[in-house]
Formats: sequence, C-alpha cells, structure tokens
Amino acid sequence: MNKALLILIVLITLKTEAQTSVLQHADSLYLNGNYSKAIEQYKTLTKTEEVFDKIAKAYIAIGNYDAALEYYQKSLEANPDDALVKYEYAKLLSKTKKFKEASTQFNELVYIDYKNPNYHYELGLALEALNDSTAMNRFRSAYDLDQTHQKAIYKIARSYVKKRAYEQAEYFINKGLESYENNVSLISLKAQNYYNKDDYKNSKIWFHKLVQLGESSEFIHVKLSVIHAELSEYEEAIEQRKRALNFNPYDSNGLFLIGTYYERLNDYENAEKYILQCLKLKDVPLDYEYQKLGTIYNRQQKYKEAIASFQTALKENPDNINSAFYMVVSKDKYYADTDAKIKLYEDFKTQYPESFYVKLANMRLQELKEEKFMNED
Repeated sequence: MNKALLILIVLITLKTEAQTSVLQHADSLYLNGNYSKAIEQYKTLTKTEEVFDKIAKAYIAIGNYDAALEYYQKSLEANPDDALVKYEYAKLLSKTKKFKEASTQFNELVYIDYKNPNYHYELGLALEALNDSTAMNRFRSAYDLDQTHQKAIYKIARSYVKKRAYEQAEYFINKGLESYENNVSLISLKAQNYYNKDDYKNSKIWFHKLVQLGESSEFIHVKLSVIHAELSEYEEAIEQRKRALNFNPYDSNGLFLIGTYYERLNDYENAEKYILQCLKLKDVPLDYEYQKLGTIYNRQQKYKEAIASFQTALKENPDNINSAFYMVVSKDKYYADTDAKIKLYEDFKTQYPESFYVKLANMRLQELKEEKFMNED
C-alpha cells in the first residue's frame, strides 16, 4: 500500500475516532444534566447538522426556547423528512404559543402519517388555541384511531359537559374510565355532569372520589358543600365550605353560607360569628391584597393567574389604576397576538388618559408596532 495513502487512512481514522469520542462525551454530558457543556461539545463536531436536534433538546432543557426553535429549524432543513424532529419542533411551537406555525407543522405530520392519533390530538390543541372550530374534529380523529386516548376523550367529553349534552358526555367519560379508572380529569367531568342535571346523590359520590384520590381545590369543596346542603346534610356542607376557605379566605359569600348552615342546625352562636365575618369583609376593599397576589404570580410567570387576580382587584376597587395597568402588562406577557397586545395599551390610554402609566404604555406600543412591522416584512 502506498505510504501516503496509508498515512491518509490513519489520519481519517483518528479524526473519525476523535469525533466519535466528542459525540459520546457530549451525549454523556446531556444525560447527566450538564446541558450547556453538552451544547458546547455538540457544536465542535464537524457534521453539526447530525446533532442539531440534540442541541435543540439541550436548549429546551435550560429553558432557551428561541435557540431550540432555531436548531430544530436547522435540523429540518438538513433532514426535511425526519418526522420525529418535526413532531418535537411542532410541540415546542405550541408550547411557545406559536399556534399558527404549530398547526402547519402538525398538518404536515398528519399528512405523513394519518393513523398517528397524537398528531391529530396535538393539531387539535393548536387549533383550539386559535379558536378554530375544527379542533374538535381532530380530537375525534385521535379518539377514532385510539379509543383509549385519555386526553382526546377528555376534550370530547368536556365539550359535551359544557353543552349539557348529558348522555353523550356520559358515554365518552365512561369509555375513558374503562381504560383508566382513576383519571381525575374524567372523574371530575362525571361529577360535574351529574351536578349539571341536579343528580346530587351521584354527583356527591364522584366528587368524593376525587377527594379520596388526593384531589383538593376550592372548586371541588364548594361543589360538595352545595351538594350536601341540597341534600340537607348541613354538617358536611359546613365542613366542605371551610375547606374551600383554605383556598380563598376572603370569600364573604362562603362565610355567609356557613352562617346559614349553622342556623339550620340551630347553632346560632356560630351562625352569628360567620355572618359577622362576612359583613366585615364586605365593608373592606381587598384590591390591594389581590393586586399583591397578582404581582407575585407575575414574578413566577403565572400570567393567567395574575390576570385573574388583577381582575378581582378591579372588581373590589374599579378606580385602582395600578391594578388596571398591571393587568395590561400581564396580558401582554400572556397573549401571543401582537395586534391584541397593541389594543390593550391603546384601550388603557383611552380609559386613563391622565395616568402616569400612559408614558410607559407609549413606550411599549412603539416596541410592539416595530415588532409587528418587522414580522410583516
């Protein structure tokens, strides 16, 4: 063998082995949670296009979704027929509220493999977020392909519960519970379905099943309290209302109802105690407390909950401009549509033209309009 050729083969072999070693090291770093270091190693590889998807996953792991989307796009450019990468990319688009782009990707996946139920389900989620009425068709397709698909069943059943189509709702709920009897989402729907048709005895059974499974929320305990009261089980109604108060101690209506239940039991001392607490709360605006709660939610990036808190604060005190502006900012963070964001700030300026926050609103409006202009280009 020619000496020069032999040397070339050795060099190529050494280079290949070195690249393999780097890849193995990068994979090891990723598996052990050292994601940033893994990204650095992946990027040193000669054929980076072969690990674009791994780089994307590492960026997801450290919370850099923009970079992850960029590398998924690069991966698809290099491997346009890779359905797995397309699926992960589409899911991340949905997660980052880019629902229109996500629906496009999921539509392509459905075309590639129509019999994959999860492609239909994920497409349904994206369409639902876009308020597209065809979303339910996708959930039904997912169910038709897999009649044990719990998430698709939940979406279908919930739509019937909302429409008060009791029999259809019951059918799908029972289908789901056949394959997963402890699905708390479906159990909750079953309890609500009975509640909506005033079947309190059966509703009570299923709400209590939720509690037995470790579920506890203001919604569950309020519903149980109402049910027990309807069945004249006032001691149980009081117990459930008190548990609901753990989630919302400022619920003056809840305090009032506890007082009325004690009255039914002829316990007038406790009846007086709770009704006085109710009246005391009704005389004290709670806008500051809800405003504070909203700012705490914002710090945790729980924008949906923050919006609800500021809305409550404004109900308590409609003149609280701070809460009004904070709610606009929260919606700005939560909404995906730029036009909707622009309208929020313009509406605020119209409603509070003399507010100090108008200056801040104008600054944000300029940013949003520039962003919209760039996107249109």
